[in-house]
Amino acid sequence: MKLEKLLTRINYTVVSGSTEIDITDVIYDSRKVIKGCAFVCLVGSAVDGHKFAEDAVKKGAAAVIVSRDDITVNGATVIKTDDTRKTLAFMSAEYFGNPADTLTTIGITGTKGKTTTASMVQAILEKGGIKTGIIGTLGIVIGDKIIKTDNTTPESYEIQKALRQMINEGCKCCVMEASSLGIKWHRTDGFIFDYGIFTNFSHDHIGGVEHPTMEDYLACKSKLFKQCTTGIINIDDPTAEKMVENHTCSIESYGCDPGAELKASDAKLISKPGYLGVHFDVSGRVNMAVDVAIPGMFTVHNALAAIAVCSHFSIPQQAIYDGLNEVKVKGRVESVKVPGNYTLLIDYAHNAVSMENVLTTLREYHPNRLITLFGAGGNRPRDRRFEMGEISGRLSDFSVITEDNSRMEDVNDIIADIKIGMAKTDGKYIAIPDRTEAIRYCIDNAQDGDIIVLAGKGHEDYQDKNGKKTHYDEREVIDAILGR
Repeated sequence: MKLEKLLTRINYTVVSGSTEIDITDVIYDSRKVIKGCAFVCLVGSAVDGHKFAEDAVKKGAAAVIVSRDDITVNGATVIKTDDTRKTLAFMSAEYFGNPADTLTTIGITGTKGKTTTASMVQAILEKGGIKTGIIGTLGIVIGDKIIKTDNTTPESYEIQKALRQMINEGCKCCVMEASSLGIKWHRTDGFIFDYGIFTNFSHDHIGGVEHPTMEDYLACKSKLFKQCTTGIINIDDPTAEKMVENHTCSIESYGCDPGAELKASDAKLISKPGYLGVHFDVSGRVNMAVDVAIPGMFTVHNALAAIAVCSHFSIPQQAIYDGLNEVKVKGRVESVKVPGNYTLLIDYAHNAVSMENVLTTLREYHPNRLITLFGAGGNRPRDRRFEMGEISGRLSDFSVITEDNSRMEDVNDIIADIKIGMAKTDGKYIAIPDRTEAIRYCIDNAQDGDIIVLAGKGHEDYQDKNGKKTHYDEREVIDAILGR
């Protein structure tokens, strides 16, 4: 593809060379430079890609895209733009043939609920016969295939590549988690979302290389509603009005507020062995009753958001019911089938705050016993271990303390720290350092009506121990223990 074509939607200055050259690929990592590519110099929090410009040309880059005036290289075209991150997004979209023009795209922003809502949307649409891909915390999900990514919202080149792959594999829709940092760093630029969803807003990602203030955090999220055609907003959130200030899209609302265009009412918890969820009635744009296979009252808003956007698709109402009734989010209070009369869950809770959230939610279901299996990460602050021990001791009927990515530390030292926090409570516990044996203990000793949560690993499929990562998927471990 000609460089000039890649730069179609970008304001730029030709510092040297010509835009009439052929480009083999668009690269932003100097270690991946190939002959004839365009190398885009990204400025990160720790590394400035401009320092690798000359090295990229020596490796064969035909063009270098810069945002600084002091970069000169011989033997390549040099293009200057105001923002190389934004430039990368638009160049990547052109390079992959603007795939978002073919797919229906849904962006989800908010502090919490993005992953769950994305999974709900996918579950509903696929029940309605619309193959749907996901880009988010769990990676790039296309059918049964999961491609791991480094960030919730990957770099713009990876997004455009994934969108093209989704089209090639028969997808008609893509649901993307649009994180505040993904929006801030222009990863979601290069196209307009068909739909933008706002879930909720609370304190997070403040300080360091993330957001300097809550105002900046909110402002970054709100940009989604200047980058979509239809915005779908949680009207119950106190920041809803601020979130859509100066929006350029049409706005729809959902929530429990009487003024919501899609409203939930009469919500109640559902509890039976192997199924924890919530039931509620929907009225407005859609009128029906739904059961959602994810525990907690917070699930109501996530499900409403999914119903709101899916109501724009030509699918039967039964697809909405079936999708929500069967939805699973890998590693997020994920139910695993067991032969006994109890409930076994896998969850990613790996710190005190997330543990308190999930255990408080599960307490609402009044289990016979709430049993929590957990460990703590090695080479991390010890305070986290004390806090996790105290939370589990206070909220669980019984705790099983074990390993969880002990890294270069001795798991027994980590367990000893967890016990210090546990000692601040009257919580009962047992320590079993080997995680597989700890899971076996939970299954062998389960009683009718118990809720057992395996906390910490979630969607992870590895154990990090003694400086080495080895494959470890709790679903496979459970199957092996049960002889499946």
